[in-house]
Amino acid sequence: MASNDAVQIAKQLRVDGGRLYSSLLELAQIGATPKGGVCRLALTDLDKQGRQWVINKALSLGLTIVTDQIGNTFMRREGKKPHLAPIMTGSHIDTQPTGGKYDGNYGVLAGLEVIETLNDHQIETEAPIEVVFWTNEEGSRFTPVMMGSGVFSGAISQELAYTSKDIDGKNVKDELTRIGFLGTQKPGDHPCGAYFEAHIEQGPILEYQDKVIGVVPAVMGLRWFDCTVQGFEAHAGPTPMEIRDDALQNSLRIMQKVVDVANQYAPHGRGTVGMVQVFPNSRNVIPGRVQFSIDIRHTDASTLDQMTVDLKECIKDIATEKSIKIDLKEVSYFPPCNFDEGCIQTIRQAAQDLGYSHMDVVSGAGHDAIYMKSIAPTGMIFIPCKDGVSHNEIEDAKADHLEAGANVLLQSILAYAKRSN
Repeated sequence: MASNDAVQIAKQLRVDGGRLYSSLLELAQIGATPKGGVCRLALTDLDKQGRQWVINKALSLGLTIVTDQIGNTFMRREGKKPHLAPIMTGSHIDTQPTGGKYDGNYGVLAGLEVIETLNDHQIETEAPIEVVFWTNEEGSRFTPVMMGSGVFSGAISQELAYTSKDIDGKNVKDELTRIGFLGTQKPGDHPCGAYFEAHIEQGPILEYQDKVIGVVPAVMGLRWFDCTVQGFEAHAGPTPMEIRDDALQNSLRIMQKVVDVANQYAPHGRGTVGMVQVFPNSRNVIPGRVQFSIDIRHTDASTLDQMTVDLKECIKDIATEKSIKIDLKEVSYFPPCNFDEGCIQTIRQAAQDLGYSHMDVVSGAGHDAIYMKSIAPTGMIFIPCKDGVSHNEIEDAKADHLEAGANVLLQSILAYAKRSN
């Protein structure tokens, strides 16, 4: 067959959207919640069941399975030239405690659907294709988040990951052993020619703009802080307002600055206070101590740094003005991540060739692709999710959007793996 004919036939390939949707619903039964979501925390018995379900599906497609020492599992479809680094796709199958059917799971099952489509049409590629599910992406049970891909890329030490404990004192290494997923391959001793990850957007932009495909050029950088404001408890009645050391009122000024600094650096600035603890938390006692989280994000590293400077200056001014102690501790930092231009353009071209409406969408959430970007050309494909809701049992996505994203994934993988017949 002439090479041009082969290319044209490959471009006409489409996944089976109904088959993909059925697979997603079937996997979602493992850890299903009453409200229609999924609770399948990393390295639990339910995670073991989910992993085995995915592996059984991969084996039915003729794939070979390798699991590394942090539990990352690679499912390989051989290429005509096995020595070439595989073109990889995937995501994660662990969920939040009140998670949905699609976050992570879609990326893994879309990858298997791509392979099943290639099998259906007996298409051989030059490079191997691998689908991977990473360990503990969500970080709901163990920290740090994105653990499997972080260890794989060398950003997180294997020892740190192994010794991470859940609230019951159980550590990652023991739990990997218990569920049978402590593999033998050293993380990172696994080549990757390029990495593509399909995912629901987890935000409202695509739905709001009525677009089917999000081409993801970058992921926002973030800084997380724990802030403690120390005041002085006193009776709410007898103590005049002007002499109070009210920790909550001073905390509210900092919290407002978090929002203000995000708005100041629009459109990609983000600022959130998501967790607040007030002591003694009594109706008629002036709060003596407040602890709260700060989450700031931006796509530009220097802007994120400036947001941090602005926030710290505000805190310093309040502490000086009120003569109170304020402790600000940075607990996490992820720099902004820009994906490979070649992968970005390949995704964009695939969406255009397939006739799908599309737009560039910066990701505000973290993904395994962030770590993969450091070791291989990487790109991400987004599809809309209903009302932008994710990390929630009501998380939803349209079947035709799931199919569209998988078709873009198929064409992007073929562009890198190359059809050989």
